[in-house]
Amino acid sequence: MQNSNTRKENKMGVMPINKLLLTMALPLMISMLVQALYNIVDSVFVGKISQDAFNAVSLAFPLQNIIIAIGSGTGVGVNALIARSLGEKDPEKANRYAANGVFLGLASGFIMLFIGLFVSEPFFKSQTDNPVIIENGVKYLKICTCLSVFIIVQCLFERLLQSTGKTILSMYTQGIGAIVNIIFDPIFIFGFKMGVAGAAWATVLGQFCGMIAGFLLNEKFNKEISLKLKAMKPNLRFIGNIYKIGIPSILMISVGSVMTYMMNKLFLSIEPTETATAVFNAYFKLQSFVVMPVIGLAHALLPIVSYNYGAKNKARMLEAYKLGVLYALAVLSLGVLAMLFIPELLLKMFSASDEMLKIGIPAFQIIAVSFLFTSYGIPTSNFFQAVGNGVLSMLLSLVRQLAVLVPVAYLLGYTIGYQASWWAIPIAESTAAVVAVFGWFYIKRRILDKLPNEAPQVVPVAETVETLEEQAVNVEE
Repeated sequence: MQNSNTRKENKMGVMPINKLLLTMALPLMISMLVQALYNIVDSVFVGKISQDAFNAVSLAFPLQNIIIAIGSGTGVGVNALIARSLGEKDPEKANRYAANGVFLGLASGFIMLFIGLFVSEPFFKSQTDNPVIIENGVKYLKICTCLSVFIIVQCLFERLLQSTGKTILSMYTQGIGAIVNIIFDPIFIFGFKMGVAGAAWATVLGQFCGMIAGFLLNEKFNKEISLKLKAMKPNLRFIGNIYKIGIPSILMISVGSVMTYMMNKLFLSIEPTETATAVFNAYFKLQSFVVMPVIGLAHALLPIVSYNYGAKNKARMLEAYKLGVLYALAVLSLGVLAMLFIPELLLKMFSASDEMLKIGIPAFQIIAVSFLFTSYGIPTSNFFQAVGNGVLSMLLSLVRQLAVLVPVAYLLGYTIGYQASWWAIPIAESTAAVVAVFGWFYIKRRILDKLPNEAPQVVPVAETVETLEEQAVNVEE
C-alpha cells in the first residue's frame, strides 16, 4: 500500500517521462496551432484577391505581432503572479493581480487605438512606395490596431485560465476565435465584397468572440479567481510586479517583428516587383504553422525539467530533454519534407503567380534544411530557462531571428542578389544550433555535473502543488 507521502507525489516527479511530456504538451501544441491559424488564414483568402493585397496584409504583421507581444507578455506576468498568490493561500492578492491585468489590457488597447490612427500610414510608407499596397495595408492595419483591445484582453483571459491549470479551456478560447475568423473571412472578403478590409473585420470579429468566450469561461469555471470591477483600480506596485516578469516576454516576442520588418524592407528595395517579399511572407506564415507546435512542446518541457531540477533528479531532466528534442525533430521533419517536395502546392495556398512560383520553389528548398537546426535550438533554449539561465535562452532567440539572419541577408542580397538572401535563414538557424551546443556544455559543466547521478527515491512535494506557469517563473527568477 502507498504511504501518504507517495500519494501526495507531484506527477512531474513520478509519472513516466514520455507519458508526462505528451500529456502536458498536446493541449499546448494544439493551442499553438490554433494561434498560428491567425497568421495564415487572412493571407490565404487575401491572396486570392491579388499579390499586392497579400503583401499589404503581410507587411502589417510586424505591428500586429507587437500587439500580440503586449497581450501575451502582460499575460505571462499576470498568470505567474496569480499562480504564486494562490500557492501562498492569498486569493485576495490573486484577484488584485487579475483585475490589474485586465486594466492593463484595456489601457494597452486604448494606446494601440492612437497608434493605429496615426502610425499605420507612416509605417507602410517606410516599407514601400507601392500605392496599392499602402492603401490596402493602411486600411487593414487601422482596423486591426484600433480594435486590438479584443485580442489583448483575450490573451489575458486565456492566461487567467492557465494560471489555475485550466489549459484545455484556454485552448477552447483560441479555437472559437480562429473558427469565427475562418468562417467570416470569405463572407466579408468575397460575399460582401469588402476586400482586404473584410479580412480585417473577420479577424477582429474572431478576436471579439474569443475575448467573450474567455470572459465567460473564467466566470463559469475559474472559481479560484473573482474579477471585480472595484479591484481594477490601478495599483503601481501590482503593475510593476506584472511588468517585471512580463517585459522580457514582450521583448522576446517583439524580436520577430523587427526581423520581418527588416526582411520586408530588404526584398522591397532589391526586388522591385515585390514578388520576393510575397515569397518571404508565405514562408514566414507557413513556418510559424510548423514551428508553433514545437514551441508548445517546449513550453511543456520547461516545467518538467524545472521540477526535476529542484528535486535534483538529473536522470528525469535529461530524459525529458532528449524526448523533447526527438519529438521536435519529428514534427519539423514534416516541414522539411513539405518544403522540399511540395513547395509548389504550399505556395499555391496563397494563390501564387507564375513569377512567385519561379522564385518561391527554389527559395523553399533552400530554407527547408533550417528546420532541422530549429528542432534542436527551441527545446534547448527552454532547457536553459528551466535551469535558471534566461540569458542563454535570449541569446539563442536573438541569433535565430535577428543578430545573424538580418545582417547576412542584407550582405548576400546587396552583393549577390535577392536569390542569395534565402541562405541567411539556414545560416542563422545553424549558427544558433552551434551556440546552443556550446551553451549545453556550459550548463553541463556548471549545473548538470554537480547534480547526483543517482536519483532520489522520493521527490518531496509542497503541500500546495504549484501550477506549471508558476514553476517556470520560479526558475526564471
